[in-house]
Amino acid sequence: MSVDVTPYRRVGRLDGRCLCGDVQITVDGPHVAAVGACHCAMCRRWSGVVQGGFAADPAGVTVTGAVATYASSKFAERAFCPTCGSHLWFRDTDGDAEYEFAPGVFAAAADFPLISEIYIDRAPAYARLAGDHATATRAEYEARSLFVEGDDP
Repeated sequence: MSVDVTPYRRVGRLDGRCLCGDVQITVDGPHVAAVGACHCAMCRRWSGVVQGGFAADPAGVTVTGAVATYASSKFAERAFCPTCGSHLWFRDTDGDAEYEFAPGVFAAAADFPLISEIYIDRAPAYARLAGDHATATRAEYEARSLFVEGDDP
């Protein structure tokens, strides 16, 4: 699944915060104003339902407040507020990777469209996402992307 994000590329400012407000995040630069969703077992456990994210260039990101990270795989980490537990981002740890921010952290992201969905064959009945967007099954996604071995049901 290859999604052309060109129509959704923006440069501008987004302000976000965790549930308790201890972590403040500003994106002031390039980002993709659209959301991708994942139904893999790890993302379901992390989010409780389905994980959504939008990409932002690290050069424009400012984070204030204490952030905890968890190395969820050999190649990526997940960040959260250590006070309230709000999920903040998913990010590859190799190099200067983009942030994949949890859209709920940013009020403006409520207007972002859903443009992609992966592991659709793993989506629980209560979390099926409607709409016209690119999709990929576990096999389709894993054939061409980094992934965690052993995605269990």
